[in-house]
Amino acid sequence: MASSKRIDGMLLKEMFISGAALLSNNRDSVDALNVFPVPDGDTGTNMSQTINSAVKEINAKPYTSVADVANAAARGALKGARGNSGVILSQILRGLARALDGHEDIDGPLLAAALRSGSNTAYKAVMKPKEGTILTVARVIAEEAEEARDKQDDVMELFRLVLTVGDAILKRTPEMLPVLKQAGVVDSGGMGLMVIYRGMFAALTGEPVDGVAEVKTESVPMPGEYVDDHDAIGEIKFGYCTEFIVTHPREDMRESDVVRLRRRLERMGDCVLVISDMNVVKVHVHTNEPGKALQYALELGELDAIKIDNMMEERREREAKQAAEAAAKAAEQKEYGIVAVALGDGLTEIFHNLNVDQIVDGGQTMNPSIQDLAKAADATNARNVIMLPNNTNIILAAQQARDLTDRNVIVLPTKSVPMGISAALAFDPELSPEENEAAMTEAAETVHTASVTYAVRDTNYDGQEIHEGDIMAMIDNKLSVLGNNIPKVCMDVSEKMVNGDSSLITIYYGQDIAEEDAQALQQALAEKYPDCDVDLQNGGQPLYYYLIAVE
Repeated sequence: MASSKRIDGMLLKEMFISGAALLSNNRDSVDALNVFPVPDGDTGTNMSQTINSAVKEINAKPYTSVADVANAAARGALKGARGNSGVILSQILRGLARALDGHEDIDGPLLAAALRSGSNTAYKAVMKPKEGTILTVARVIAEEAEEARDKQDDVMELFRLVLTVGDAILKRTPEMLPVLKQAGVVDSGGMGLMVIYRGMFAALTGEPVDGVAEVKTESVPMPGEYVDDHDAIGEIKFGYCTEFIVTHPREDMRESDVVRLRRRLERMGDCVLVISDMNVVKVHVHTNEPGKALQYALELGELDAIKIDNMMEERREREAKQAAEAAAKAAEQKEYGIVAVALGDGLTEIFHNLNVDQIVDGGQTMNPSIQDLAKAADATNARNVIMLPNNTNIILAAQQARDLTDRNVIVLPTKSVPMGISAALAFDPELSPEENEAAMTEAAETVHTASVTYAVRDTNYDGQEIHEGDIMAMIDNKLSVLGNNIPKVCMDVSEKMVNGDSSLITIYYGQDIAEEDAQALQQALAEKYPDCDVDLQNGGQPLYYYLIAVE
């Protein structure tokens, strides 16, 4: 292990992997801390997917400096960030990377500066920062680290302080947010951050996290594995991808001969892979001297399956093809595209019928990543892309997606699917982007939505006792009605929504509701509110029995 006085690139890489592993192991526990006991509490899941995306990026290449490792982690986290907690985590990592830019290793003062930069960047990413959250935990840690940096240049001791301070402020989050105190929990995002930091500290001290191997997936290479992706290569320093197998090795060949071959290849190229079972040696290297690589290998035995690709020519052909495709795509680019987030066959069909170009799977049960949203924007092939997040936990990710695309992305603050549907109905291709943004936002804000689901655990929220299995109705994401009978809860919540100005009630029933039961609710609401049109749609959404929109 590197000296406790400094953290080098390899150790920082191990720390990120360890932090991701510990969060993966504790994901469900962090999810359970979500204040609202709905079945879509997913802070731990979102943060875990975000940090694992960072790990995937840092494992893609053999980074050696802390600057390169941190930049790769920030890049990966931004691509994979999901939900508000994941986006904020990605911004913390982005700030860390900014502070570490140009540095080979980390000492105490630089660690403090990096923590401060991470906190500042995260605060700037949130329009209305709220204390008592992950932001507070990151900020207080940074403040205390700055106070101690002049007295403590040992990064191990400074990181130990980070854990002590972080745990202390995390315990105080219920004092800052009444909803946390009522639910009897600490902030889930802050807990997720502390789990990551605790895993990082374990790698710093050389104490392995139980189950670190669990972070490995088919899509996330672990340290030491090689991934040959010619498309991902930036500037080509070594032009020939050279692969071959050494068969029938010399009888006196030793493991030291294989090691010597590997070292020789590392001096003359990169992306070196040498695997041997002492009967066969498989070799891969990017080099400008493929003949010399073959000559060195002949000292070990016979050569077979020789394959040499000119990556420079491959690059020229690929770039020419991409340029032609880009030119053709630009020629047919349209003025407007619309992206909506929704989950459920019925809701997806509704948006398609409203001429929404791209539907991103997500909502209550899965928040799409920033990269998912950016790819959907690009897929519209439009100059102006109107994005409908349709969930409060996706709006921030949608806003960050603008950084990953060259489209003019207009994010409307739609907090529910019915708001998104109303906004889509108001779209007019003849209007300017500014006029459409205003008109669609106004249309969305005329809709009030009740979401009807069930409680996944006992808790206390806003002065009300909630028991596992209770039926809950939220109006515009605020708890409104509790009960034990789904139709009655729906009728009760409608009384709080319908007024003299209401003219339309739309019921979207979920995948767990039979059509005849939904029709019975439609009939009951039509009889109770004769001055309103009551429309019934099969939403097919999971976990939420009904979405009831009133406008």
